[in-house]
Amino acid sequence: MHAITQSGWVEVISGSMFSGKTEELLRRLRRAEIAGQSVAVYKPAVDDRYGETTIGTHNGRQWDATVVDNEGDGPLEIVDADPAAEVVAIDEANFFSDALVEVCNALADRGVRVIVSGTDQTFRGEPFAPLPQLMATAEYVDKLRAICTVCGEPATRNQRLIEGEPAHVDDPTILVGAAESYESRCRDCHVVRTGEREERPGRRA
Repeated sequence: MHAITQSGWVEVISGSMFSGKTEELLRRLRRAEIAGQSVAVYKPAVDDRYGETTIGTHNGRQWDATVVDNEGDGPLEIVDADPAAEVVAIDEANFFSDALVEVCNALADRGVRVIVSGTDQTFRGEPFAPLPQLMATAEYVDKLRAICTVCGEPATRNQRLIEGEPAHVDDPTILVGAAESYESRCRDCHVVRTGEREERPGRRA
């Protein structure tokens, strides 16, 4: 906590997929652990890509985490889950409801260092709540960039692919996936299909 005010703060690590957000989150957690600080890590129930009770990076690094219901008031469980924690980390914040903003501010007001990681844009290139709200109220914000898979420029957007083709604008906002469903793209190379949707054999509505 801050030495004078005795308050905590909120750090947000954001950016496109494959930009190293979770890797940076784990780096900060390792430093906190080396410093002897008590750490608590949370992840949304919807994301089980790296195991049900772990957060992980695309290159295989992992950390044990407590699973929290990401919908409705589910995130409120985090506030009192580990009162002794000096550092609270929350991965994939974009999957949580807006209640996460209240959670982060309540923890910071209590003197906790809160580290939040998540992508700030949907596959459409629109703000992905609650990240914009968290970025606005946080003390520290780092927006990371990946490399565009098409042109090699810095990438800030998530390109969703369905059977190798850009997703349609009407597709669901949340689709948990990794390299099989997403690429990092720059503004110019990012594509969202509009117009009449083409039905594919075996496609579920």
